[in-house]
Amino acid sequence: MTATVNSDPPFLSQLINGILAIKPLANLARNRARTMMIQRAESIGVYWRDEVRQLRSRQSTAEFSSDWETELAQVSNPALVYPDYYVCSFHAYDEGNLGWEPAMEVEVAAHAVHARIWPEAAPKGDAMLRDSYHAILKEQLTRPPQEIVDLGCSVGMSTFALQTAFPGARVTGVDLSPYFLAIAQYRTHTQPSQLEYHPAPQVPAPTWVHAAAEATGLPAASFDLVSACLLFHELPQSAATQIIREARRLLRPDGYLAIMDMNPQSEVYGTMPPYILTLLKSTEPYLDQYFGLDIARTLYDAGFEPPTITCNSPRHRTIVAQAR
Repeated sequence: MTATVNSDPPFLSQLINGILAIKPLANLARNRARTMMIQRAESIGVYWRDEVRQLRSRQSTAEFSSDWETELAQVSNPALVYPDYYVCSFHAYDEGNLGWEPAMEVEVAAHAVHARIWPEAAPKGDAMLRDSYHAILKEQLTRPPQEIVDLGCSVGMSTFALQTAFPGARVTGVDLSPYFLAIAQYRTHTQPSQLEYHPAPQVPAPTWVHAAAEATGLPAASFDLVSACLLFHELPQSAATQIIREARRLLRPDGYLAIMDMNPQSEVYGTMPPYILTLLKSTEPYLDQYFGLDIARTLYDAGFEPPTITCNSPRHRTIVAQAR
């Protein structure tokens, strides 16, 4: 394991970084990126504004009655100290992931972003992407996992998807945003049928944990599978390394870590027009660090066998590594 990776971004990327260092230009790029995403969603029948409005004016059911602030209090860990890298702008939101607006727009944004992965995808692109990830897991894991932890679970889309892919498994979702977790918990109790992925009635509901993925507080050697779906491109390299070490701590002997994320070697990113790359980088502050991470070396140093790396979409890859 002596391979090295050049972590310096190419000239074009450095130039874009310079442009985005000018705050008014960065704000302009973020706003444009957000507008384009909303337009894309509504052009494929995902009515962004209407869906967010309905979620904001949530309705209680006979079985479950609560409001958003109550939900937030139930999932929040008041002792949690947020890492510095997390308290910044993400995805065109000044508050990053720590607010209701980003939390309520995660699902519609995912449908918009993934709509064009495949020409025929449209609103089904997000489901197709997650299915492609799970197909690789089912092929490479030696046995179905019984205990799964979903790191960076966001509003639970990846968590519910894992539970559907592996029926009977107990799944724990971990995220730093209590707002995201409040949405996940609400979906669990009130509207699972509206999700593309939802557990069968006999499957225990996911457990939601408000914690950093690099310090979950969960018991050591207690999971068969640690999954991180679309998380690592949002991390500086220091946090990515810590999370991989935490994953190794959480795994039972011969357990697996699986990472599905953007593929730095994809031609999609290598040939992306400068304007579009600028918009992308305006919403992803750690993209250069992710693209420069030597993931194979980092996994090996943390106690994993050399990983398999498989393209699961034209612009995504799945990394599977077994605990050593």
